[in-house]
Amino acid sequence: MPPLVRFIAIAATVCAMLLGAPLAHARKLTLMTGGVSKIIYLPVTLAARLGYFRDEGLDVDVLSEPAGVDTATELIAGAIQGAVGFYDHTIDLQSRGQDVQAIVVLGLSAGLAELASTRVAKPAHSMSDLQGGRLGVTGFGASTYFLSRYLAQQASLPDNAYTIVALGPDNGFADAMTKGSIDAGMIEEPTASRLLATGDARVIADMRTIEGARAALGGPYVGACLYAQRKWIDANPDATRRLVRAMVRALAFIGSHSASEIMAVLPPDFVGQNKPVYLQALTDTMPSFSRDGRMPEHAPQTVLGVLAAVDPSIVPRHVDLSRTYTNRFADAARAP
Repeated sequence: MPPLVRFIAIAATVCAMLLGAPLAHARKLTLMTGGVSKIIYLPVTLAARLGYFRDEGLDVDVLSEPAGVDTATELIAGAIQGAVGFYDHTIDLQSRGQDVQAIVVLGLSAGLAELASTRVAKPAHSMSDLQGGRLGVTGFGASTYFLSRYLAQQASLPDNAYTIVALGPDNGFADAMTKGSIDAGMIEEPTASRLLATGDARVIADMRTIEGARAALGGPYVGACLYAQRKWIDANPDATRRLVRAMVRALAFIGSHSASEIMAVLPPDFVGQNKPVYLQALTDTMPSFSRDGRMPEHAPQTVLGVLAAVDPSIVPRHVDLSRTYTNRFADAARAP
């Protein structure tokens, strides 16, 4: 595993120690997210901090990488058992001969916003204004990379009309936006709201809500999910079932609690110093979380269409979408 991998303090083992629950006989698992403090990955944090993994007899470490593409790489290498990232990675990986499957859906939108920097000479008002511009993404091959190219394509901008800049999440992206070293960029919450609150950015394409993602991307869309290699799922059905049950329980917690109540569970460094901005970002994001962890009808087709539009190596007729996700574990988690 590369040295950039950072162990995050939300690991379920830490929660168990704080709550005094022994984990001597728990099943050890390692998950990785493409930026653990992003609101789109909140269910993982909650499942750990509320002890839901522990309740399922799981000892879960949660690691964090700057971008989802790095998470996918670690999964294929066998360094982790589960990847918490965007569903589009399952399609991209299948096109490259890797058999992975989403086992629980977290977000029913892309959860992303394309922001224009207000610190450049001529701030953009739309994607079509970005001719010759520099567009920030979290990483090459990341979901922000594919979606930025798709939005540019929809605005009739050819690939050679702009430059993609990989910045990583959070601070690197925010610095580039505030310094005007990029003209626009795509980012998740809470970074998006923090930049908007300071006036350093304006929204030019909003995919943070279910409706916004549908309008921008042409149909129902899913973003964050938990996915794993099919060979691991098939070999570990009980661990998979327990893992999904904990995640579905975390989704139910989001659906039954206020943003303030959820914030009270989170680490202070997740929220940051501007609590009102984080509270509003969380409040606005909460309706986009899945309530049951199931893959919505027609969403895989929309995601495939977006990827195929910008990546010639992905040919829709060669992709078996039925192998990129399963609802059987989420359905079992909801069964009485």
